[in-house]
Amino acid sequence: MTATASRTSFAAAWFGAARRHARKRPLTVAGLAVSALAVLFLLGQSLVQVAGGAYQQPTLYALWGGFAAAGATAAGALPVLVMRGMPQKLEDTMLGFAAGMMLAASAFSLILPGLEAAKGLVGGDLAAAGVVVLGMALGVLLMLGLEQFTPHEHEVLGPVGPGYERVSRVWLFVFAIVLHNLPEGMAIGVGFSNSDMAVGIPLTTAIAIQDFPEGLAVALAMRSAGFSTRTAVAAGVGSGLVEPVGALLGVGLAGGLAIAYPIGLGLAAGAMLFVVSHEVIPETHRNGHQTPATIGLMGGFALMMVLDTVLG
Repeated sequence: MTATASRTSFAAAWFGAARRHARKRPLTVAGLAVSALAVLFLLGQSLVQVAGGAYQQPTLYALWGGFAAAGATAAGALPVLVMRGMPQKLEDTMLGFAAGMMLAASAFSLILPGLEAAKGLVGGDLAAAGVVVLGMALGVLLMLGLEQFTPHEHEVLGPVGPGYERVSRVWLFVFAIVLHNLPEGMAIGVGFSNSDMAVGIPLTTAIAIQDFPEGLAVALAMRSAGFSTRTAVAAGVGSGLVEPVGALLGVGLAGGLAIAYPIGLGLAAGAMLFVVSHEVIPETHRNGHQTPATIGLMGGFALMMVLDTVLG
């Protein structure tokens, strides 16, 4: 079978499986459609602004931030070349630390600036909260829909999503990593979309710091799943490359209409909170290491709070 025929076969198989999947989850489909339309609208009006010569500087900042996070992820994966393994308790503690930083980044660097920006546009506190909550809901709906309809593999649950049986395990892991890292890149892009260094710098710093243990965890997980050391490290290094792409998406989402900025901050926060609750925290608790993982989470949260105070 040729490569073209193989791709066509997979596309047809995925489409059929996705249709059957969608019939069982009409609310998820509706949520994904609403969030996707909102994202496309925000991107469309931002592209018009970019075409007119605006937002070159925020885009440059977002790209630098995305590549910094990608570099931290790659640095985290490289030690697997010489490591034989890591105690599970330490790995869970490090992932808990990463989760704490993501939680704090969502609160201090996304939600609070979003509330402040929205209040300046719509006036009252309740209306401002409504704008940010709307963005958060769009982020959760987007990630929930992507998670349901993208074939990928969880370390514990195994392969999930329509058409996963026609995708190699390497690509299933890659898709899972993309779903995990995309919201982080989007958050960086949204943080810089208003050229506000007080938002973008602490947020990017926090994401880069917590990307190091994530890159290490990804490479270790792939190696423990039976992949070669080189493949595991390559996947860990490559997993960070989605973050500059997400950063471009984020700066596009929030870089047009004034109201798009607080909505974009809320969207990035909602997407990150979804990943933390749906993926990271359950992963740290499945091996009976809840206490060290929780201590790690508190440490990460505290560090991000300090970074936001000092850098912001």
